[in-house]
Amino acid sequence: MSAIAWPFPREALDWQPTLIATQPWRAVTAAFVHLTPLHLAANLAGCVVLALLGHRAALGRRETMAALIALPLTQLALLLRPDLLRYAGLSGALHALVAIAALTLLMRRSRDHLVGAAILAGLAVKLMLEHPLGPALRATPGFDFAVAPFAHLTGAAAGALAWLLTFRIKAK
Repeated sequence: MSAIAWPFPREALDWQPTLIATQPWRAVTAAFVHLTPLHLAANLAGCVVLALLGHRAALGRRETMAALIALPLTQLALLLRPDLLRYAGLSGALHALVAIAALTLLMRRSRDHLVGAAILAGLAVKLMLEHPLGPALRATPGFDFAVAPFAHLTGAAAGALAWLLTFRIKAK
């Protein structure tokens, strides 16, 4: 979807909280819009890593459903940061996918349990070090776009919530 969205005007698809009531599609499309070629490449690299993890961990329908739930939740949670006037990219959604994969692995009885715990611990440390409650946008060395650490936090939280919802649905 990100490659398909690349040629479209970003301003018509990115996250702009002032437009969400009249243009609700932005809660989904903003994830597929990227600001620069490096931004797109970094997010696609994250997709490849998560695809490999998902394949290796044999993630399935429940995790896919959780991901579909987490995407709009990730974006809508950005409303909690009114100072984040624009946002684009997959990083929030990628953090949601990491949380979903890690929680799934954590529930297994094999060594996958340890892998899931390690991924969750790494995610928690990463989020803490990013200070997601600090400035809405942050310049990051090596990137030609500003990073929105709060989107990483909302993604991880949305992923965990979506995983819990799908886990409860399956358990019934």
